[in-house]
Amino acid sequence: QVQLVESGGGSVQAGGSLRLSCAASGRPISFSNYFMGWSRQALGKERQLIAVISPSGDWTYYADSVEGRFTISRDNAENTMYLQMSSLEPEDTAAYSCSQSPHAPRTLAGFFSWGQGTQVTVSS
Repeated sequence: QVQLVESGGGSVQAGGSLRLSCAASGRPISFSNYFMGWSRQALGKERQLIAVISPSGDWTYYADSVEGRFTISRDNAENTMYLQMSSLEPEDTAAYSCSQSPHAPRTLAGFFSWGQGTQVTVSS
């Protein structure tokens, strides 16, 4: 597993947008061989898988709670994955983390470990 660093979080009003980034350190050649995913964990709540993207970017998965509002993408040339978040609501407030998987996962169990993430706070 390569080392991943999340960034782009912050505070935003309801209805606003943010773009999160997940960058692989050292620009590893293997980045493009893995599925990538985003999860979030609100204070006092369990972690939730919210989006997954295939190595080439031609397949994606979204949790029902974010589908239609969030878009996952990746730039393999830059070894970076993104999460474009629009129409944000207070319920989206959480720490957002990224991870990798060697197969096509739709659950948290299919991924490697998650980091501390980047905090997103949405005010009403």
